[in-house]
Amino acid sequence: MYRIVKKKTLNPSVTEMDIEAPLIARKAKAGQFIILRTDAEGERIPLTIAGTDPAAGTVKIIFQTVGATTLQLSVMKEGDSLQDFAGPLGRPTETEGKKKVCVIGGGVGCAIAMPVAGAFHDQGTEVTGIIGFRSRDLVILEEEFRSFCDELIVMTDDGTYGQKGNVTMPLKEMLEAGRTYDEVIAIGPLIMMKFVVEAVRPYGIPVTVSMNPIMIDGTGMCGGCRLTLVQDGRRTMKFACVDGPDFNGYEVDFDEAMIRNRMYAAEERRAYDEACRLFGGK
Repeated sequence: MYRIVKKKTLNPSVTEMDIEAPLIARKAKAGQFIILRTDAEGERIPLTIAGTDPAAGTVKIIFQTVGATTLQLSVMKEGDSLQDFAGPLGRPTETEGKKKVCVIGGGVGCAIAMPVAGAFHDQGTEVTGIIGFRSRDLVILEEEFRSFCDELIVMTDDGTYGQKGNVTMPLKEMLEAGRTYDEVIAIGPLIMMKFVVEAVRPYGIPVTVSMNPIMIDGTGMCGGCRLTLVQDGRRTMKFACVDGPDFNGYEVDFDEAMIRNRMYAAEERRAYDEACRLFGGK
């Protein structure tokens, strides 16, 4: 069993937890993820590792309450234990050799982008950060990003905090002004990552995106997390859990990925409604 050591509410729908998992804490790297079950009857869900404390033996996860399992997880308390907590899974983000990068996070995707920015910062890379949210009350991890970034730009769709607009706006302005990077890393909603790729494409700067499709076992066996990449005009299939979660943004078929992510929306909604009745909401 994996004990919840610390729980913190980041905004009305996003929760941060530190989980006691010493073996994972010693081995995990930025970009990797875990798969957990809340109890013996629960479903398996993947969550990105948002940070580790090897000395304390804890792993930080940050999640948004969007489905039945995340709702059940959100009502658990400090001292409660998870049934399963497996990892680290996936390939770590490649950081070596990069001297200047732009890390872009959208919404709860900032929980993934933040440790990536930290990994670059720790090796001496110059980091520009752009983080975007719908409104002020949904902003998360700003202080953490500021500690890792040489420059940080905060965007909100409605202009209630930071600059008004989406994350591609300052990115385009910097690129048009002649700013260049060894790499741009975009992590967030699929539509956001797609538009970041298109904004950078005319400049030929490498773009890495972190993919989080439907996933069950995390070992490539189930095939649920398959993605289509277009390489030199040929379509190839990859599995996000073992080949990713990071991929070359220019190669990802985002339109197909968005269709696949919506395949079980009705079933997920029914499961969430049932969980609400069971747990009484937050």
